[in-house]
Amino acid sequence: MSSLSAVLIANRGEIAVRIARVARDLGIRSIAVYSEPDTGALHTLVADEAYQLPGSTSAETYLNQAALIDVAVRAGADCVHPGYGFLSENSDFARAVTRAGLTWIGPTAENIDTLGDKVAARRIALEVGAPLAPGTPDPIDDWQEAQDFAEEHGLPIAIKAAFGGGGRGLKVVDALEDIEDAFAAAGREAREAFGRGECYVEKFLTRPRHVEAQVVADMHGNVRVLGTRDCSTQRRYQKLIEEAPAPFLSEEQNRQIVEGARSICQRAGYVGAGTVEFIVSEDGTVSFLEVNTRVQVEHPVTEAVTGIDIIAEQFRIAAGEELSFQEDPQPHGHAFEFRINAEDVAHGFVPSPGTVTSFEAPAGPGIRVDSGVRSGSEVPGFYDSLLAKLIVWGPDRASAMRRAARALEEMTVRGVRTVIPFHRDMVTHPAFAGERLEVFTNWVDTEYTPRHSAAGGDIEHVYTEREHMIIEIDGRMHRVGIPTGLLGRAVAPAPEEPEQENTEGAILSPFAGSLVAWQVADGDEVSEGQAVASVEAMKMESVVTAPVAGTLRIDVQPGEKITKGGILGTIS
Repeated sequence: MSSLSAVLIANRGEIAVRIARVARDLGIRSIAVYSEPDTGALHTLVADEAYQLPGSTSAETYLNQAALIDVAVRAGADCVHPGYGFLSENSDFARAVTRAGLTWIGPTAENIDTLGDKVAARRIALEVGAPLAPGTPDPIDDWQEAQDFAEEHGLPIAIKAAFGGGGRGLKVVDALEDIEDAFAAAGREAREAFGRGECYVEKFLTRPRHVEAQVVADMHGNVRVLGTRDCSTQRRYQKLIEEAPAPFLSEEQNRQIVEGARSICQRAGYVGAGTVEFIVSEDGTVSFLEVNTRVQVEHPVTEAVTGIDIIAEQFRIAAGEELSFQEDPQPHGHAFEFRINAEDVAHGFVPSPGTVTSFEAPAGPGIRVDSGVRSGSEVPGFYDSLLAKLIVWGPDRASAMRRAARALEEMTVRGVRTVIPFHRDMVTHPAFAGERLEVFTNWVDTEYTPRHSAAGGDIEHVYTEREHMIIEIDGRMHRVGIPTGLLGRAVAPAPEEPEQENTEGAILSPFAGSLVAWQVADGDEVSEGQAVASVEAMKMESVVTAPVAGTLRIDVQPGEKITKGGILGTIS
């Protein structure tokens, strides 16, 4: 890697930590950037140097192209790694990096334009013979075009950001009357996450599995496919669990996915790491979905079963070297990745920013944890909710599942609520851990019921923090967990409860973040359960409904910051 000596990491969180560590392995100096809320974040401490980007929001900091390039030049970087998200699939940024005399660690700007544009990627997939669901040939300008498509091809439809991925800017619509709001919401999310709001529409296939192929290609014409991954366990099209290789596929399905991915990338002249995504419908049909022109969040599961460091290969490719391997690697064993997001499962996976008071990772054979936080880390509400990733390998799927169950029991995150209770539930759930995979992309949204209580729904108690004590009874050790609140009351009188504010008729924010828009006007009559506002935190937009029927009085305006439980408006 002699041609690259210093890398600016244009990202944050666990992927920035990951890139910094690989850079150190390769003898490359790492330069981190950080926003004001990320001051002292783990990625700034792992990197060799760190520079502040003044501001808090993504637009002010990690999407600020001029500021990023300025830091790179001032710090003496000769290359830029964008990670995933933010500007990783922005061809204008790739060109700006190159114009500044720096090496872009990723596919060419032309690759990003061609394959990052999902409409153009569909055309290439069609040329090479990949099966496709019906879709609009170009991005659409207004919601009426989406309605026209739905009336021609039927519902449900998917409204999708033309530039970007990771579920941002994706809305599945089941009713004609919901198309206008879904189109507006998809555009807002896309602009916030990727800086571009264009969307297209395609027919949504019901009960699909999400299966993808990892591709790496160098400048010498070598295009290798590192096998498949299943990413069907999602909520609101945000992946929660991934595994490699994708299980329960026929040889023909596997061949279609692997060779389809290779053909698409070869036709496009692709260079770098990328992922070609497919859906596998319940009748077994394989259909091309999109290409992600970047490294994926879930790349470690592929690394676990192939032994190939995908980030290191990205550096090799950018330096003009050939790939370090000559043939498609065959998978060894099975691996899972569990995304540890700061989200509250007990209240519908709402974002849960705050301070991580304790972070304890599991250990042992086949266990890897990629984390962007540690004990004491602040989790801002401005960015993605991903804190860490737990990757578990085993010699086969069943043993990897058992090992994962043990690792998840050992993993402890306190201070913010995470999705760990969901993961603990899933590794023993018959739909996921059984002899066949019954999970599909919206299974969590439509069919999942938490199994942590007799009632099957309320899992609030799983977040109760406990102090553990060791006691001995008849020579045998027992570990007892006592809720912290009960332990405190045993040694001190309970404080008097403050008088509660009357919130009857109040529209309360489900989490800390910002108000995006009102769907109704001040003074309007609303019905109980009607959607009245959209709120956003950690790049997740949610709808707030009216708790009662009556006349709305608006207290908070769009763009204003909100707190969890704060009053947005009142219905009387």
